[in-house]
Amino acid sequence: MSKNKKKLIDLHVHTIYSDGIFGPEQVVQKALDMGLTALAITDHDCIDGVVPCEKAAKGRGIEIISGVEISAVIEETEIHILGYYIDVKNKALVNALCELRKNRVLRFKKMVSLLNDHGITISEDKVLGVNPGGVVGRLNLARAIIEKNKQLDIKTVFDKYIGDGKPCYVKHKKLDYRTAIKLIRDSGGVAVLAHPGTMGNDKYIEDYVKAGLRGIEALHIKHRAGISAKYSDIAKKYNLIVTGGSDCHGGNEDKALIGKIKLDYEIAEKLQEETKKHDSKL
Repeated sequence: MSKNKKKLIDLHVHTIYSDGIFGPEQVVQKALDMGLTALAITDHDCIDGVVPCEKAAKGRGIEIISGVEISAVIEETEIHILGYYIDVKNKALVNALCELRKNRVLRFKKMVSLLNDHGITISEDKVLGVNPGGVVGRLNLARAIIEKNKQLDIKTVFDKYIGDGKPCYVKHKKLDYRTAIKLIRDSGGVAVLAHPGTMGNDKYIEDYVKAGLRGIEALHIKHRAGISAKYSDIAKKYNLIVTGGSDCHGGNEDKALIGKIKLDYEIAEKLQEETKKHDSKL
C-alpha cells in the first residue's frame, strides 16, 4: 500500500452470525473492494463471527477489529452498546452472550407461533439452520416471511406484524446498560453508544458515561448531517471518541452497505489507546 494512501475503516458491520446476510469471505471481500484497511465485526449479542472473519482476512491486507453490539436497557428504554477490541474468549462475556442467544431463540419461536396464528407460516428450522451464530432477530424473521410471501417487503412486515407493539411482536431479554458496559470493559474493550439518533435516549447519555461509556457513534447511515453534528458536539462535551459505521446487514433493506460510512484509521487508533487507559478511570 502506498504510504500516501489514506487508511479507511468501517466500524459497524453484521454477518450471518447474527442478522446479516454476508459470510466471512463475502464481508472481507466487500471491504477490500471498498478500499478499507480495517473492519469491525459487530454482530448482535454475538462474537462467534470474529474469528472466522479474521481467518478470511489473513494475509489480505485488512485488519479485523473484534467487536459486538449488545442489546441493553435503561428504565425500559432499549439501547445498543458497541464494544471494540474485546477479548472474544473472555468467559464472563461469552457466558452473558450465550444467555442472550438462548433468549433470542425462545423469543423467535414465540413470534413464529404468533405469525402462524395470523396465517403466516415459516419454518423455524430453516431460519435457525442458516444462522451459525444462533442469534436470530426480527430481520432474520422478516426475510423468511418475504421468501414465502413475495408480495411483502421488510417495511410492510415490520409495520403489520413484527414491529414494536404489533400483533406478532415479542420482547427479548436485554442487559442492564451498566452490565453491558462493564462486560465490554472487563473484556478489555471500549464501550460506544450505537446510533443514538435512532434510539431517542439522549437524556441518559450522562448515565452511560458514568458507567464507563467512552465513545458515541455520531456517524451512521441513518444520521443526517445535522444529527451527526449534534452527537459530535455531545461527544466533545463528555470527552468521548466519535465513531461511525455503515451498520451493514447486507441486501438492500436499508441501503447500508459495507464502506458506506468510512472513517480515518485514526479513530481505530484512539480506540486502541483507550483500551490501555480505561481501567484506571473508574
